[in-house]
Amino acid sequence: MKVQILSGIAVFALVGVGAFAQNSPTGAANRLTGSDQTFMNKAAEGGMAEVQLGKLAETHASSDAVKNFGKRMVTDHSKANDQLKSLAAQENVTLPANLNSKDQAALDRLSRLNGAEFDRAYMKDMVRDHRTDIAEFQREADHGTDPNMKQFASSTLPTLQEHLRLAQDADKQVK
Repeated sequence: MKVQILSGIAVFALVGVGAFAQNSPTGAANRLTGSDQTFMNKAAEGGMAEVQLGKLAETHASSDAVKNFGKRMVTDHSKANDQLKSLAAQENVTLPANLNSKDQAALDRLSRLNGAEFDRAYMKDMVRDHRTDIAEFQREADHGTDPNMKQFASSTLPTLQEHLRLAQDADKQVK
């Protein structure tokens, strides 16, 4: 009888500690699955890249359509990045603080271009990147396991689809 009571207390104590850690903001465990966390990290990296590349477009482009597209990227992706940072804080996830090597290489490459040459290269990249982004966000919206990440992906998709349409239009103008 004494052993049953002690084991019951031990189980209760472990469950209580686990519940406290899960609900505590400072001791919260990361509850995201690997695929949700991968999506979150890739979205953060891509969002940072879009903002930096958009700023570059505002100064390196010659076409007003490309400059305006760059400005839109800065505005829209900054907003999405802020939403993602808030979700990451809720989920106790540390997002990447720097561009990944692929995005840094693109930024470096485009930084060396100006005018019409920049316009063509940037818009080509934006069409390709937004097609990829839409596929990844759609996959998360359809198959993600975390409801907050699914909602973020679903609510961001229409903006990304609009970006693709705008990128395709600007790409046609600068070819």
